[in-house]
Amino acid sequence: MPRNRGLHDRESKRDDIVAAARDMFVSDGFDRASISRLAKAVGITSNTVYWYFDDKDDILVAVLTAIAAEDTADYLNVADRPLADRLVWLVERLQRVGPLVSTVHDRVSKSPAIENWHNGFHFFAESLFTADIEASGLVGDEADAMLRIGTFVVEGLLTHAPSPDVVRAVIDQLVESMLPASRVPAAE
Repeated sequence: MPRNRGLHDRESKRDDIVAAARDMFVSDGFDRASISRLAKAVGITSNTVYWYFDDKDDILVAVLTAIAAEDTADYLNVADRPLADRLVWLVERLQRVGPLVSTVHDRVSKSPAIENWHNGFHFFAESLFTADIEASGLVGDEADAMLRIGTFVVEGLLTHAPSPDVVRAVIDQLVESMLPASRVPAAE
C-alpha cells in the first residue's frame, strides 16, 4: 500500500489540477470543460478532484489566482513605463486568457467565490493606475470616474479583441484624456 506523501504531494496534485484546468478553460471554455475530463487529464478520478476543490468555480478561482500571480510578478518589468504602455501590457496579458475574462463576468452573479475574486482583482488592477490618475490632477469624483472609464475601456478591448494598433490608439486616447491640458476650458 502506498504511503501518504503528505502536504507536498497534495500541493503538487492541486497544482496539476489547476494547470490542466487552465488549459481546458482557455481552449475549450469553462462550460465545456467537465470535471470528469479534467480528472482524466490529471490521472485521477472525478471524486478525487473534490478532495482539492469545492466545485468548478473554486477551480476557476485557483486558475485565476495563479494567472494573476504570474502577471503581478511580470508587471514589475513594466511598472516604471508610461501609463499607456502599462495599459497595453495589461490588455495583452489578459488577451492570452480572453475566454476566462468572459467566464468571470458571466459567473460573477452566480458564484460568491468568483464575485469575491473579481472584486479583489478590480481593486488590485485599479490600484496600479491610481497614482497616474492622481498625478494627472484628477481628484474625487473625477478621479473615480476616470478609473472606471479606464476599467471599461480595458474590458471593452478584451471583449471586442481589436488589432494591436487599435488597442494602442484607444489607450493613447484614454491616457490623453487624463492630461491636465485636455481639461482646460476653451476660451470664450
